[in-house]
Amino acid sequence: MGIGGSIFLIAVGAIFAFAVQADVGWLNLNVVGWVLMFAGVAGLLVTLYFWNSRRRAVVAPAPAERVVTERAVPVQNDRVVQEYREVRRPGPTV
Repeated sequence: MGIGGSIFLIAVGAIFAFAVQADVGWLNLNVVGWVLMFAGVAGLLVTLYFWNSRRRAVVAPAPAERVVTERAVPVQNDRVVQEYREVRRPGPTV
C-alpha cells in the first residue's frame, strides 16, 4: 500500500470517526472511521516491515590496505595492452 496510502487512510478514518456527525441510517460512520484507521495502521506496519527487511546490508570485512606505486596497465596473455584513442571534434555544421 505504501506510506502515503496508509497515512491517507488514517487521516480519512480519523475524519469519519471524530469530525463527522451525520446519520446515514444503516451505516455507522464512526465504525467506518475506526476500520479505516486500523487498515491504515496495518498497512503502515506492513510497509515498514518490508522496507526494513529489504534494507539489511551484509557488511564485509575491510580489505587490507594496498599501496599502488605504478599505474595499472592492462595485461593480456603476458603482454601489455596499450590503448589508442583518437578524439575528433565535430566539424562545422552546414
